[in-house]
Amino acid sequence: MSINKIKIFTGNAHPALSQEICDYLNMPLGRAQVKKFSDGETFVEIGENVRGADVFVIQPTCPPVNDHLMELLIMVDALRRASSRRITAVVPYYGYARQDRKAAPRVPISAKLVADIITTAGARRLLAMDLHAGQIQGFFSIPVDHLFAAPVLLEHLREFPRDEVVMVSPDAGGVERTRAFAKRLGTGLAIIDKRREKANESQVMHIIGDVKGKIAIILDDMVDTAGTLCNAAAALQEKGAKQVHACATHPVLSGPAVERIKESALESVMVTNTVPLSEKAKKLDKIKVFTVAPILGEAISRIHDDDSVSSLFV
Repeated sequence: MSINKIKIFTGNAHPALSQEICDYLNMPLGRAQVKKFSDGETFVEIGENVRGADVFVIQPTCPPVNDHLMELLIMVDALRRASSRRITAVVPYYGYARQDRKAAPRVPISAKLVADIITTAGARRLLAMDLHAGQIQGFFSIPVDHLFAAPVLLEHLREFPRDEVVMVSPDAGGVERTRAFAKRLGTGLAIIDKRREKANESQVMHIIGDVKGKIAIILDDMVDTAGTLCNAAAALQEKGAKQVHACATHPVLSGPAVERIKESALESVMVTNTVPLSEKAKKLDKIKVFTVAPILGEAISRIHDDDSVSSLFV
């Protein structure tokens, strides 16, 4: 990889992850000033020459989502106007991903809108990890490289005794993902039948599968308010599970999430660092964080060198 032609920049969303990726690639983080005016407007100034460079902007659109999304858009625009050869938006956590369809009359498909504005700003490629729905890739008219945190999470899940583990999907939509993990680990599979009355609230109905005397590990793509996880953990415990753990890629942990996890039946919640943890979450011993910087760094290197990215997950 020629570091003379590649540049990596970051906004204020997750500079620690960006620095980890640069350390993996053995290259410096690009100089850029990203700040706010007193009225809240975002200002960006790129601090080095990027003419003809292959540029990667690392910016998960985590809370505050709109601020970090605007930083990404303005950075991409600044880099495009500075004559970058190609700009890749590296969005480890893609905000608005849950608004991926018309679930009710007169509602937007915001995931598509975000895809449109990222493309319009000047991005010519998107690199994301564990999208909430795979069809979001089709919302873009530019190439999308969809990465998975599975190799990182599976490494730690293999530490559990295989014959005692059952992988649990928190809803019908996550069955495919959970089945793939169960197959890799050689474990059983269970599904939670959940009915959601309104956004950010869920009610566990019943469990499909045998969890009695098992170590139940709930698998999801993200933990937001943690209502689903905590309700699921209580239901699994009632059905006789001897331990309940959770595993997710994106630790959004908004609202009452940390308190819910603290008071829940969950013994641990394994997550990655696609999203920075709040100070409150960092103090909770139940939350275990594993880095995805090597996967993202390797993907960036392969994209720059026009090598296969999908072979990372074979």
